[in-house]
Amino acid sequence: MVEPNDQCRTHGPQKGTSKGGVVMTTQVNETELEAQFADTISRKDRIEPRDWMPEKYRKTLVRQVAQHAHSEIIGMQPEGNWISRAPSLRRKAILLAKVQDEAGHGLYLYSAAETLGATRDELTEKLIAGKQKYSSIFNYPTLSYTDVGTIGWLVDGAAICNQVPLCRTSFGPYGRAMIRICKEESFHQRQGYELLMTMMRGTEEQRASVQESVNRFWWPSLMMFGPPDDDSPNTEQSMEWGIKTHTNDELRQKFVDMSVPQAEALGVTFPDEGLKWNEERGHYDFSTPDWDEFWAVVKGNGPCNEQRVAHRKRAWDEGAWVREAALAFAENSAADTENTAAEEAAK
Repeated sequence: MVEPNDQCRTHGPQKGTSKGGVVMTTQVNETELEAQFADTISRKDRIEPRDWMPEKYRKTLVRQVAQHAHSEIIGMQPEGNWISRAPSLRRKAILLAKVQDEAGHGLYLYSAAETLGATRDELTEKLIAGKQKYSSIFNYPTLSYTDVGTIGWLVDGAAICNQVPLCRTSFGPYGRAMIRICKEESFHQRQGYELLMTMMRGTEEQRASVQESVNRFWWPSLMMFGPPDDDSPNTEQSMEWGIKTHTNDELRQKFVDMSVPQAEALGVTFPDEGLKWNEERGHYDFSTPDWDEFWAVVKGNGPCNEQRVAHRKRAWDEGAWVREAALAFAENSAADTENTAAEEAAK
């Protein structure tokens, strides 16, 4: 696949001037292109696919957007497993709609990555081969239906904190995709919280199930924002380029501050003895997550890493005939259109 900005990146775009009906072109040098790019970023304007961009900027975006897309698709697995076992038709319909939303999010993001010259096939193959990652949170098991609510509240809540700023990211297609994604994630977060609130009004066993689920997902949810700023290799450059507008630690703090009052209203506690309000800072203090656990999961040694990727590979392999049929149909439709146009022209 030809990358949309390949010519610009290699040779630079050409400015044309007309002379006697002949277009004269002049080369735009790399320094001018870099200055134009930097000016666009400084004005907090958008970089579009046909604009010139540094190769490192493009690669960083492909990595981040692909990881985001993979997370949406892999994230269907933990909850999709509970659709048939949800306790009522209403709950089944809600969960089915949510999982369907996640599939749509993945498609929006793969489409954004395609504008950078990365095909869906290429990205999926890299995921299956272990060359690209997805969010660490989806390598933890869903042991009960209660986890569906906890994921909606905490995991989607963390996603909202992380993703709302991306609506203002410097790359146009990514930012526009995030607008609809964030609206739907907000619904998912409310749905999860409503489910847990309903269970907390139920039996003692149900309340205990909610607390147990929250205990398991609290720390992995904090890790969703990535490693501490001092140990994050990409944050500083991504901030300079406007891809990210907040650091990992800033977003993590915002999530904690948002979640504590919600937990109090729900009637649950978080498994952190160091969690307390700091009047001087105006924020909650909290303990340090287990970063050794985080890196082990990222490196493929989490509870469900192998299971998640194996399932994705199986779905990809078994769905090959669908992709082939869709391509064949598109080709035949295009040929029919060309034949009809030719016949009309010949009349």
